[in-house]
Amino acid sequence: MTAHVTDSVVYRHLWSTPELHAVFDDAGRTQAWLDVLAALAEAQAAVGLVPAPAAEAIRAHARVELLDLDEVAAGTRASGHSTLGLIRCLRALLPASASEWVYYGATVQDVTDTWFALVMRRVLDVVERDLARCEAAALDLADRHRDTLMSGRTHGQPGLPITFGFKAAVWASELARHRERAAQARPRLEVVQLGGGLGTMEFWGDDALDLLDAFAARLGLGVPDVPWITARDRVAEFATLLAMVTATLGKIGNEIYELQRPELGELGEPFTPGQVGSITMPHKRNPELAEHLDTLGRVVRSNAGLAVEGMVALHERDGRGWKAEWLLLPESSLLTGAALGFAARLLEGLQVYPARMRANFDAQRGYPLSEPVMRLLAARIGKHAAHEAVYAAAMAGLDSGDDLAAALRAAGLVGPSGVSEDELTQALDPARALGAATAFVDRVLRRAGRAAPDAPAPGSA
Repeated sequence: MTAHVTDSVVYRHLWSTPELHAVFDDAGRTQAWLDVLAALAEAQAAVGLVPAPAAEAIRAHARVELLDLDEVAAGTRASGHSTLGLIRCLRALLPASASEWVYYGATVQDVTDTWFALVMRRVLDVVERDLARCEAAALDLADRHRDTLMSGRTHGQPGLPITFGFKAAVWASELARHRERAAQARPRLEVVQLGGGLGTMEFWGDDALDLLDAFAARLGLGVPDVPWITARDRVAEFATLLAMVTATLGKIGNEIYELQRPELGELGEPFTPGQVGSITMPHKRNPELAEHLDTLGRVVRSNAGLAVEGMVALHERDGRGWKAEWLLLPESSLLTGAALGFAARLLEGLQVYPARMRANFDAQRGYPLSEPVMRLLAARIGKHAAHEAVYAAAMAGLDSGDDLAAALRAAGLVGPSGVSEDELTQALDPARALGAATAFVDRVLRRAGRAAPDAPAPGSA
């Protein structure tokens, strides 16, 4: 029986990945803690604090398969201490000559915060890898649909034309910035914690700083300038980074969710034969991937707020925010991993319907091209006067059911005192109203190291 969906045999595929689940389950977490304890003993042996044979014995026995996790759990409950059950079980495996050197001078946060650093490193490996996969899929869409005309929309309503490639390029650029953020965050996040009771390393005397360096080196982590027992900004930054990643994925999901509505029908997420949308309405194909991205992101964003709350810590140790991190850090990591996997599937298998995009644009009867008309008039009567004139004509045309061209003619804006018929025809050509959309696609492709098309932008000479 399980109490959390990330552990559910039935549902965990929606909320985690096997790869990351193995990092956070009891066996994975306990092995990581044992690795930290072994590295600490080896570092202490290197600086002369612990006998080398004792460190070797600790390393040889620091294997989760040698432990009875039920016994570890019972010891944890009996002691009321986060790691004492584990320490006692490990000591029971060791020869007497080594058992007194386990956890020598360390405290619980030295183990768990160093584990946090290891976890953040491992999760960022996954995040960077899967962000690159999502970015590559978005770049493919941008490249293939560089010139695929569609309605741009503001406030949910049709505006100027864009290309679908432009929309996908915006996605790709944002995903790339998250990879940059992850890389930039690593030196701040991937650092050991070793401070003893209050962070001063008093127990280890003159060997303290050498021990800190040796401990970090054995784990491949950085050395902090000062222990971070109550400085929880690292965890808050990590949680916030995951929140930003999943927010971008949720934005992309919501966009695809909207554009695949049958009323629009411009996109479609990949469909697997046998997938059921409704147990009561057999015809339905629900946007399962797109919708779930938003669900996952909402929880991760909520956890980021909780992580920031943990930064408000008291004195030299405060268990309240730190213990909340035990819940939010694994959960956010698992949900982010799941979201990245779903987003990659969605983008790689996305169905794009250019004919429907063009039909939806044409159905607006020219009104999304009011700006090019206004720009022509602005050269004759000034920008603000041109806006007022085109606005009045457009509002009247929408009320009467006329298209924009007819509305402009009815308002006297076409002819000797306005724009010519030839100018109107050019202004109402959506390919001439794309601005720098395709040039921006090319820039994003080049930034990613892809060869951009050599074709001129639509409407260019």
